[in-house]
Amino acid sequence: MSDVSTDKVTRHRARLRANGMRPIQLWVPDTRASDFASRIKRQCRALQNDPAELDVLAFTEAAASDIKGWE
Repeated sequence: MSDVSTDKVTRHRARLRANGMRPIQLWVPDTRASDFASRIKRQCRALQNDPAELDVLAFTEAAASDIKGWE
């Protein structure tokens, strides 16, 4: 990255901070990984009939039913 680009990014970030924003780093699963589907299936099977998972699903479905147009 050139000095001009670095300066532009620095100024942009300074404006965001001045507006009360802060940067965060967010890590998400790599859906392109060759073993992604098998890991998801394994995790889903592990949660099947888990009482805590059933509570979360019930809560999510109840919350979604309160949103007009959600199906």
